Amino acid sequence: MAETRDTRPKKQIPLRLSAKLYDQIAAWAEDDFRSVNGQIEYLLTECVRQRKKNGKYVSDTMDKPPELDIS
Repeated sequence: MAETRDTRPKKQIPLRLSAKLYDQIAAWAEDDFRSVNGQIEYLLTECVRQRKKNGKYVSDTMDKPPELDIS
């Protein structure tokens, strides 16, 4: 059965990110030809799919703050 699209309006939420995390997501979004917002939505969707699939987070260390080593 094909997956149906949600036709409800999207929710708008304020989101605060560190400058380093934003820069990483922006670079990744550019590589994937997406907007930053589109990239964040894509990443969150993939995390939710993974959680539904096996009941686990994508990473066992998801609750730990990320260590960003950007040179």
